[in-house]
Amino acid sequence: MSEPPELREPDLPRTARVRPKALRTGWTTGTCASAAAKAATVLLDSGEAPSWVEVALPSGRRVTFAVESAVVHAGEAKAVVVKDAGDDPDVTHGARLTATVSWNGGVGVELCGGEGVGVVTKEGLGLPVGGPAINPVPRKMIINAVSEVVKRGVRVVISVPDGERMARKTTNRRLGILGGISILGTTGIVRPFSTASWRASVMQAVQVAAAQGEETIVLCTGGRTEKGAIALLPRLPEVCFVEVGDFTGAALGVAVAKGMKRLVFVGMIGKLTKLASGVLMTHYTRSSVDIGLLAAIDPSAGGANTARHAYEIWEARGLLRVAGDELCARVRDVLRRFTKGALETEVAMVDFTGLTVVAATRPEWVS
Repeated sequence: MSEPPELREPDLPRTARVRPKALRTGWTTGTCASAAAKAATVLLDSGEAPSWVEVALPSGRRVTFAVESAVVHAGEAKAVVVKDAGDDPDVTHGARLTATVSWNGGVGVELCGGEGVGVVTKEGLGLPVGGPAINPVPRKMIINAVSEVVKRGVRVVISVPDGERMARKTTNRRLGILGGISILGTTGIVRPFSTASWRASVMQAVQVAAAQGEETIVLCTGGRTEKGAIALLPRLPEVCFVEVGDFTGAALGVAVAKGMKRLVFVGMIGKLTKLASGVLMTHYTRSSVDIGLLAAIDPSAGGANTARHAYEIWEARGLLRVAGDELCARVRDVLRRFTKGALETEVAMVDFTGLTVVAATRPEWVS
């Protein structure tokens, strides 16, 4: 019997794509909100509308933003800064981060969420339930930016026109953030195709599921596999299903740390082959499909060019169920080893539509 594969979770480069020129960085919603808040506060305090403002990033670096508009009416000052996400495919690129500032008669900064900023409805996000989805670092940035201008008490309302529509393209609803986008950012800078943010969102999704008291996490490699997983396990709440992408190892670490009990992994043959070979971070820049592993399962795959080619060979020869079940079993062994047996684990392989289970560690799952 061959030795089990070495478990590996390679690092991903900061950008997952190679371009002939450097990708342009952008600004987070948190940084833009802090700039809008400072601009509105300057107008409220001085009566003069600034055309630009300077704010501090968490690193201490100071950056300047153009103010698209700043008006005052009935004791409230409102300013808008337009988000530039650089070359990142961000759904909030072009969003109009808006701050409305008024005196509140007290001390300090009272920070509220307005139109287009989501409301937190579930535990597990590190934010108060019922409050605005303004994360801790952006919250601090906004308060610091306002405090640079005035020491009197002010009320700051952050809003994002059209934020509710933007949020439909995010995972906010599943995380229990309703009615709009989140005001995000840890460095203040958007790095194009940021794998760090993707990894963080996967980990956060697992945390939210655990915070709801769920003991089962279903990891899916993408949108198509998630649809298949939901059809396979229709009784599980939506929060249990996480599009893990390449970050299986990170998701498993959180699931174990949060005391979850059961894991179901649903994927197509390519990602499953990488996992079966012991690779827990499966991006194409850091791992490749081991055709030798597939050939060890059944020699007919030895001449395959890709995992999909192996799948087609097995399918044509009537071997898909037997070979696929063995592949799923090998993945289950790797996942159990990685979690040191902390999670009851099952694995299912779906076809290329994502909707049909063709092999699994539980025979009754196969269509």
